[in-house]
Amino acid sequence: MSQFGNATVERASFADAAEIDAFVAELGKFERGEIDAEAWRAHRVARGAYSQRQEGVHMLRVKIPQGIATAPQLRALAEVAARWSRGFGHVTTRQNVQFHFIRPSDLELALRRLAADGVTTSGAGGNTVRNVVACPYAGVSHDEPFDVTPYAEAVTRHFLRHPLASSLPRKLKFAFEGCREDHAATAIQDLGFRARLCEEGGRVQRGFTVTAGGGTSSLCTSGQLLFDFLPGEDVLALTEALVRLFHASGDRKNKNRNRLKFLVRELGFEKFRGLLQGELARVKREGAPSLTFDVDAVGKVPPTRPLGVALPSLAEGAVRVAGGPLWGPGRPPVPSLDLCAADLTAFEAANVQPQRQPGFLVVTVAPPQGILGAAQFEALADFALAYGEGAVRFSSAGHVHLRWVRQIDLAPLFARLAAVGLGRPGAGTAGDVAACPGGEACRLAITRTRDVARLVEERIRGAMGFAALSAPLPVRISGCPNGCSQHHLAAIGLQGSARKLGSRSAPQYFVLVGGGSTEDGARFARLAAKIPARRLPEAIQRLTKLWLQHRRAGESAGNFFARAFDDARAILSELEVLRLEDARPEDFVEPGSETEFRLNVQEGERAV
Repeated sequence: MSQFGNATVERASFADAAEIDAFVAELGKFERGEIDAEAWRAHRVARGAYSQRQEGVHMLRVKIPQGIATAPQLRALAEVAARWSRGFGHVTTRQNVQFHFIRPSDLELALRRLAADGVTTSGAGGNTVRNVVACPYAGVSHDEPFDVTPYAEAVTRHFLRHPLASSLPRKLKFAFEGCREDHAATAIQDLGFRARLCEEGGRVQRGFTVTAGGGTSSLCTSGQLLFDFLPGEDVLALTEALVRLFHASGDRKNKNRNRLKFLVRELGFEKFRGLLQGELARVKREGAPSLTFDVDAVGKVPPTRPLGVALPSLAEGAVRVAGGPLWGPGRPPVPSLDLCAADLTAFEAANVQPQRQPGFLVVTVAPPQGILGAAQFEALADFALAYGEGAVRFSSAGHVHLRWVRQIDLAPLFARLAAVGLGRPGAGTAGDVAACPGGEACRLAITRTRDVARLVEERIRGAMGFAALSAPLPVRISGCPNGCSQHHLAAIGLQGSARKLGSRSAPQYFVLVGGGSTEDGARFARLAAKIPARRLPEAIQRLTKLWLQHRRAGESAGNFFARAFDDARAILSELEVLRLEDARPEDFVEPGSETEFRLNVQEGERAV
């Protein structure tokens, strides 16, 4: 079972046992020398298995369509984390979950355990149609014209094992949004769908404003308007037409210039639009794929909550989480059992918002840097059944949303979240930094992101308190320019870099400010300073203080920093200065490391 908005529906499995058999067969061929490393790489990456910085282990990216994970699927994720990874998983900006340090011999076991509860990794990586993301508030938002989830689900299923969708020149990314605020970052997608209604002949029709050719990384590009209004029934036809066009015309030679945005730039947008419209007409003539759901039935039935869900005591939940397995880098969660009314007040300020449906709430869980331990996945499964809709929704900020929580259940749910280390207040604030895995595991990363993010959070939470933890201020950190954390679109974006001091290198971060998504598309953050890594907490504290003191009523953090860019540069300027003669030994050591910083960027597998 799963949820489309507030309607309980059956959700078919995304997994395919035969596909796992083929994966194992290809691995056997590679181990026997029957295929080379490149052939094996191409096969495994399209199924979510990437090599890491460390030899002999893999990162496994698990596909979570629209970020929806049911209680049984959460338990499957918990088992993979505990048995074959290192005790925890990471929620990504495409609403996936990643596991690291999985041995090749354990990949099959992990894949089969996931498949048992309908979860797949197919299309989670490689030159494929990647996970289709959707607004985590879809179906419960106050300002959405309709629930976009079933449309995103239809696109997911159409391209799952599609004959062209796994052999593209490069990946394609699609996103669906219904809210006025762009939670799904549609402006930086290859195709971005924004829900809207159109009245014609006295009939209200559901459809989408569609943008195309967005992206970040080496050429930050905001998607351009493709359709002011695309009828909802044409969504599958359009995505099919784009896949066909990109498959035939995309650059297969230059891997650094083979995203859709480069094809659009090369052709010119009007020529690209004309080619796509021609392909769309061809798809329709051949018999366009049709939606398999009743658009008028979506969102009509409230979710049913199972009766008699047995939950462990608060103390038992804390013991389970504290005693959970944890290997390699990372910190165990910190359970909290001694709560007061002020703790719930602080949590409500940024982590709780009312749904469109009276009496119900969306409760946002903000695990540090999107990291969830195995026991926390299990606890979330329990809470989704006992207090929510039987499922959770992951978001691009590394958050977990429990929806359909009754107002009367908020206090007991918060107590249970806190007991398992998930009661952190300040979701989406400067005290809640979204981070990619960085140099801890990624081959492309320049810097280690998570330890720096943790230091920033500690500074904001310790020095600034409630004011900073109740006001939305997106801070995102990436270990390289690829931008897996979407730092280019953040109010404050941090990008790992290195500074040469004599013959040595010191870790530093580009501090970019003023990013965001507007009605006119993406506004990308601008470089305000280059700050040595150990000074970053001070830099973020200064920027947060500037915003809190000088923002206008109702002004978002991104809009503020776009307006106050010169002020941001001015307060950071002295922190930039680091001369060789003034450098201290710790300036050459990354936070979280004990050895001197050295550049170690390896050849990647296009993991963004």
